[in-house]
Formats: sequence, C-alpha cells, structure tokens
Amino acid sequence: MAFDTSRRQVVKGFACLGIGATLPLCCGGTWIQAVAAESFTLTEIVDGVHVFTGANELMNEANHGAICNLGIVIGDDAVAVIDSGGSIVEAGAFLAAIRGITDKPIRYLVNTHMHPDHIFGNAVFRDAGATLIGHRNLPRALAARGEFYLRSYRNQIGATLMKGVEIIAPTMLITDRQELDLGGRKIELRAWKPAHTDNDLTVFDPATQTLFAGDLVFLEHLPTLDGSLLGWLGQMDELAAIKAAHVVPGHGTAPASWPQALQPQRHYFEALARDLRKAIEDGTPLAEAVGTAASSARSDWQLFDEYNERNATAAYAELEWE
Repeated sequence: MAFDTSRRQVVKGFACLGIGATLPLCCGGTWIQAVAAESFTLTEIVDGVHVFTGANELMNEANHGAICNLGIVIGDDAVAVIDSGGSIVEAGAFLAAIRGITDKPIRYLVNTHMHPDHIFGNAVFRDAGATLIGHRNLPRALAARGEFYLRSYRNQIGATLMKGVEIIAPTMLITDRQELDLGGRKIELRAWKPAHTDNDLTVFDPATQTLFAGDLVFLEHLPTLDGSLLGWLGQMDELAAIKAAHVVPGHGTAPASWPQALQPQRHYFEALARDLRKAIEDGTPLAEAVGTAASSARSDWQLFDEYNERNATAAYAELEWE
C-alpha cells in the first residue's frame, strides 16, 4: 500500500500542557509534573498506523527526551505500541494522544532495542496494562546497562524528566519470528543478529506494508553503532528483502520509501569500513584513524561529529579481528 499524504490525521498529546502544568498520569503512585511546552503529534500515515517523529538531536531537557520515532498499530480488538519514548513525560503525552484516537486496550508494547530514548517511558505502558515485548537478549542488556542509564541520563536530561523512569525488562521474548494478533490484523515481529545492538527487533504490518525498523534504519541522523558493523552490513540485504512499501526508521523522516531508505546508511557504513580497513592495513593508530574515517560523509548527516568517532572506535576494534 502506497503512502497517501491526503489521508494524514494528526492527534496531539502534549497539546496545551505548559511549563509546570500537571500531567494527568499516575506512574508508581506519583503525579508527574510535565515540563513540556510543545505538542506531541501523532500522524496517521496509513489506515490504523500512527507515528510520532522525534527530533534529530541528543536527548536533553528542552526536547523532553523525545528524539526517536514512535508508533502504534490498531487492530479491531487492541493496540500495539512500538517503543515508549525517552521520558515519562513523553510517554504520558504519547498515551494521551493514543487515547485521543482509540479506547481499545493497549495490549502490547514492543521495545525495538535497549537504548534510553526508546525505553524510558516503559512504566507508563506497563501501568496501562500492556505486555512488554523485546528481543531475547534485551533483559540481559538492560540488566548490564540499566543502572548506568539511570545515573548518566539524570545528568543529561535532568532530574525532573527522570522522575518515574524505571528500567523494565520485557516479559515476552522474541527469539526469531512471532505474530501478534490485534484482531483482524496481525503484525510480525523479527529478532535480528547483532547490528545496531545485539537486541534489535523489527515490527512489520502486512496489511499496510509498513515496517517499523527501530534503529536498524536511520535517516538524516547519523547511524549509531552499539553492536556489530559487520553484522549490520551483512544483514542489510535481508532487511531490504522485507516486502514493505515504506518504513518508519528509528530516527529521521517517517515514513520513507522502502527499500530505498537503506541506501544512505549502507553508503556510510561502507565508507567507514573502507577507511578503517585501509588505516589498519597501513598501521595507522586507532586514535588517528577514528578522526578521519568516513569523513567524506560528514555533509550527508546530522549529528555526524557527535557520533562518528564513537562509531569508528567500535568498528576499528571489530575490523582488526576480521
């Protein structure tokens, strides 16, 4: 099904919330004070599929942690939510926007991977009755990183936005592929080998040919590597083979044409691998190599300087052992 811009429907969650306004959300018995001044907007991109597009920025207090793309798929009986956002405030606004669209039960929350911008709002949807779903490796990853995330992001986005945030592991784990029935609509979950992380999960809605790729697909925002460069490159053709018409990437324009949306990040990773292999062959030290690797792609991406050296450092260590 092609994306039809004439049928966009917009629903707002933050709406009239102002600085210091009280968000009507109870999480763990605590009323949350919203700091959001801007609206949270859900857009219907195809029938029954609604998307929030995050800012191409680092998580901070001003953007409320709302930097990744989020979505919902609505069936005849229930709703599936894809990722919960980067704060309780964002997740509360997300829930409010969903309730502005449908009163059907939110049966599932799918976490596409472990990063805070995708999972810090989990408590809101747990308290709304959703079953949390993730890759089989996600509980282990959250156990390893969770306390660090809670400490470090308190400094990054502030204590107010961190209020109510919990690290909550999924109770339904995906080891390969699994269908979820929303009533008259089945969505397909797929667990991937290490790529962006070692716990990447995608969601595909065959009824509308919509792929929620999580952070296996980036647009505009430089891809971030926290798994395996070779694994990501090696699975790109498998991703491209998914019979989708369009994709909701983890970051960047949503929706985007599929599989064309894969090309920018494929080119970036190929340039990164090529430059680092040359540096390793020439005996260039890591500290010097990471400063110039993939520099030809700088103008193609937002947040290049924030993330490229980190990507190159991880990739250099991996490529040394090819």
